[in-house]
This record gives sequence, structure tokens and C-alpha cells, in this order.
Amino acid sequence: MVEARAIAKYMRISPLKVNFICKEIRGKQVDEALSILRFTPKKGAKMLEKVLTSAIANAENNLNLDRDSLYVADAYANDGPHMKRWRPKARGMAYPILKRSSHIGVVVKERE
Repeated sequence: MVEARAIAKYMRISPLKVNFICKEIRGKQVDEALSILRFTPKKGAKMLEKVLTSAIANAENNLNLDRDSLYVADAYANDGPHMKRWRPKARGMAYPILKRSSHIGVVVKERE
């Protein structure tokens, strides 16, 4: 089965925050998933919307798939590299802060 994918790497958001939104659109029709993302008031939804739009464009332009029969087969956010920062604590100690990043990916397929 033919599938189109798009990946946005090194996005400065925690993968946990994006995965909550990914769960909402998995298995949905493409237009329904886009409308869910447009009305979700979270930063990760805007990032995920861009990746989904790119995956749809890849399906239409590169693989000649019909947009009306496309659905979101998979949406995920994997760990990217962490930026490590340090916060001072009591008695001269330091407390680590991990600024997380994620690789956001979307796979769309054509429904039979």
C-alpha cells in the first residue's frame, strides 16, 4: 500500500505534549484531522498541522493520490536531542533542566 510521509525534526517542544494531540488525529480522515488541529488551542497543534499539510502535499504531488480518500495512518512525536541547562540550588548545588525537542512525523495512506 502506498503511503506518504512528512517529518519535522528538532522542534522545540516536548514530545509528550505533542503525542497527546497525535492521539486525537490518528485514523481520521485528512480534512477532519486538519479541522481538529485548527481548533485545538495548543502550540503542538500548530506544528502538527504544518507537518500534516506537508504530508498531504507529498501524497498529492509526488504519489498522485486522491486527497478525498486520504486518512492519517500514523502520527507520532519521537525524542529529539535535549538542551541541558543548570539551575542553582541550595548549598552550592545545581539542578539540571532538560529543554526537550522532538521529531514530529505524520504518515497518510489512501483508503481502499
